[in-house]
Amino acid sequence: MPKQRGYSLSIRQWSKDDRPREKLLKYGEQTLSNAELMAIIIRTGTPGRSAVDIGREVLHRFRSLRAMSDADITEFREIAGLKNAKIAQIKAAVELGRRMHSEEKSVEQPVRNSSDVAERLMPLLRDLKKERFVVLLLDRKNVIADVIEIDQGTVDQANPHIREILQQAIRKNSASIIVSHNHPSGSVEPSDQDRLFTKNLVIAARATGICCFDHIIIGDNCYYSFADEGLMNAYAMVAKGDP
Repeated sequence: MPKQRGYSLSIRQWSKDDRPREKLLKYGEQTLSNAELMAIIIRTGTPGRSAVDIGREVLHRFRSLRAMSDADITEFREIAGLKNAKIAQIKAAVELGRRMHSEEKSVEQPVRNSSDVAERLMPLLRDLKKERFVVLLLDRKNVIADVIEIDQGTVDQANPHIREILQQAIRKNSASIIVSHNHPSGSVEPSDQDRLFTKNLVIAARATGICCFDHIIIGDNCYYSFADEGLMNAYAMVAKGDP
C-alpha cells in the first residue's frame, strides 16, 4: 500500500499493485481490506479524498457491515462524497451479501425443526429496523419452495393479511406453510396480537386444507417458535373443534 498520506492522491495515481481493483484481480478479493472492497463499490472519490478514504469513513460511521444492512439512506447522505448513485451501489452490495448468507443456510432438504427455518431467515430479518412479515411455502416433502414477503410494517408492527397468505399458498399449490416476522427491538416475546393472529391463521389454513406448521419470531440472534412452545398444536385443536 502507499505510504500513509491520508490517501490524498487519486487512486489512479497509485501504483497498479496498490489500486484496489487491480489488486483484487491479481491477488483475489480476500487480500483486500474492508475499506478497499468498499472503494471498489464506491468507484470514484472526490477532490482531496480517494474512494478508500470514503470507504473508511463509511465503515467508521456504521461500525460494522451488519449495521449498514438496514441503515437509512439519509445516514449515508451525511457522508461527504456519497450521492444517490454511490449509496445505491453500497446498499445493493450489502443486500446481495445478506441474501447470499441466507442462501448458504438454505439446503434443498426437508425442514425438520424450527432451527432450520430460523437459520435461513436470521440473516434476512435480524437487523431490520421495521417489522417484515414473510411466508415460507413448503412442498409435500416439506422442502421450502419459496419465501414471499407479505407485509412490511412500521417500526413496531406489521399487518399481515391472512387472506393474502393463504392465496399465495393456494396459488403455488403449497401443502403447508410457515410464517415468520422480526421484532426490531430484538426481543422475541410474542405480543397478544401475535398470538391472536397465529391462532386465526391456523384455523383459516385448516379450512383450506393447508397446514400451518409454525410461526417464528426473529430477534437479535435469537428466535421464538410457536410450535416449540406447543401453541400450534393447541390452536390446531381449536380448529378441529376439540375443547
